[in-house]
Amino acid sequence: MNGRTVLVLGGDWIARSGRVPEFSIDHSRDGWGGGTLVFDATRLGRWDSGLIAFLWEAKRAAVSAALAVDGSTLPEAARKMLGLLPDRLVASAPRQRRPFRPFTWLGGETLGMLAGVGELSQLLATTVTGGFRAIGGTVLMRAVDLIDDIRAAGPSALIIISVVNFLIGAILAFVGAVQLRRFAADIFVANLVGLALVREMAAVMTAIVMAGRTGGAYAARIATMRGNEELDALQVVGIPVSDYLILPAVLALVFTMPLLYLYGCLVGMLGGFVVSISMLDITALGFLHQTIDAVPFDQFVFGFVKTIAFAIMIGVTSCQIGLQAGRSAADVGIAATRAVVVGIVGVIAMDAVFAVIADVIGI
Repeated sequence: MNGRTVLVLGGDWIARSGRVPEFSIDHSRDGWGGGTLVFDATRLGRWDSGLIAFLWEAKRAAVSAALAVDGSTLPEAARKMLGLLPDRLVASAPRQRRPFRPFTWLGGETLGMLAGVGELSQLLATTVTGGFRAIGGTVLMRAVDLIDDIRAAGPSALIIISVVNFLIGAILAFVGAVQLRRFAADIFVANLVGLALVREMAAVMTAIVMAGRTGGAYAARIATMRGNEELDALQVVGIPVSDYLILPAVLALVFTMPLLYLYGCLVGMLGGFVVSISMLDITALGFLHQTIDAVPFDQFVFGFVKTIAFAIMIGVTSCQIGLQAGRSAADVGIAATRAVVVGIVGVIAMDAVFAVIADVIGI
């Protein structure tokens, strides 16, 4: 008709109704009535994506037949959506399977690991430098942020630290009581509980709890700020992220974890005391004297230093993982999970290193 092919659209075009027809016409030019495809939408009722799918099929067929498409008579929303769709389907190239090259893979993983270690070392150096600058009051860190992080990492963690260390002390006393009672050495349960808690268990369990509780929270917080472009805003303003976010988090752990370690030792010994008194023929005064004699002061110093190292490792690695996170909501959960895993594995690995050092120096 006047060099045009008119496609009449009438009624409702709802995809879920199942009554949307499929467009079918010969793609050759002989199957069309004119050189331009136009649409008559005067009797068009309700429509959704079903109409758009039909119009797209018609548009592709018209383009294949070298016809022009005039969508000016369509509703404005449908015209805009149809304009966003391509005229032809572009076949995607078949995905080629990459051959497995073990040395290439190993080299890439090694370079990635070295790059991560370098970034972590740089962040650690920046944090340590910021700590010294904080003493002189030349760091861009708000006291309220440090106080909030200390409150979140310290008093808020007392309940879970108490439960974990009390149960650890009770378990150590129970296992020791079962074995030592056979040799009439009940009193040495106090030695076992005291040394195990002060030297290893209180520091390690406190660090593991803080890695899962506080380290994951740090990574999730920074990853969320990355997704909300808050970190970009800080950089635009000129505020160093290391001073404003990372330094308060690391200092909060450095301040609180040694105190939580001492508190964990006390609560763990209380758990061992309860089990020993209830299962063995030991007096409260005897348990106390035996514990004091069995645990020298240098063991507390060793555990104290170990806990500070754990705190720095957990804080720096968690913040670094948060800084490396993506910008989607799923990346926040991934960052938190990675921070927990890396923190726990790092605590155990560092504890093994400290055990070797203690053996070398004779502690």
